[in-house]
Amino acid sequence: MKTMKAIERRENILRLLSEKQEPVSGTALANELNVSRQVIVQDIALLRAAGNDILSMNQGYLIQSGQRISRVFKVIHGDDQVEDELGLIVDFGGYIKDVFVYHKAYGVLKADMDIRSRHDIEKFMEKIASGKSNLLMNVTSGYHYHTVFADSVQLLDIIQEKLWEKGFLASLQEHEPVEFN
Repeated sequence: MKTMKAIERRENILRLLSEKQEPVSGTALANELNVSRQVIVQDIALLRAAGNDILSMNQGYLIQSGQRISRVFKVIHGDDQVEDELGLIVDFGGYIKDVFVYHKAYGVLKADMDIRSRHDIEKFMEKIASGKSNLLMNVTSGYHYHTVFADSVQLLDIIQEKLWEKGFLASLQEHEPVEFN
């Protein structure tokens, strides 16, 4: 009988994630299903292993609807162009999962972004403006990477073309890992 409860719980997790357009925290799922957060973490791992496309973000879990694909873009620009770069990506159907830099001494430094809309960009820009924090790209003189998801290769190609046209795309250097292409 315990197995059935576990199966039903995982089905409920999928249902709850499918009903939401925004990430759902592990704590919220645990409270809803009356289990510990650790049980949710284990269930999410099992659901992923079964082929469910569930993203983990700093705000929680999100199930991918449809078949989204990703590409990593290496870009460079100044602080005053952040909003333009992010806006270009979302305007052409991209979802910005993260930002990361490759630092020669520290290696890869990464932060989740979860930017899907102009509203998300506005919230991000407000957070940057309101604190004493600096943009991650500034530790590598403006060079940084974004993992971008879209519904098709064609949309990713358009995003890449538009980033190129704006002068945001940067070339890989010899010291950078090739898997960032």
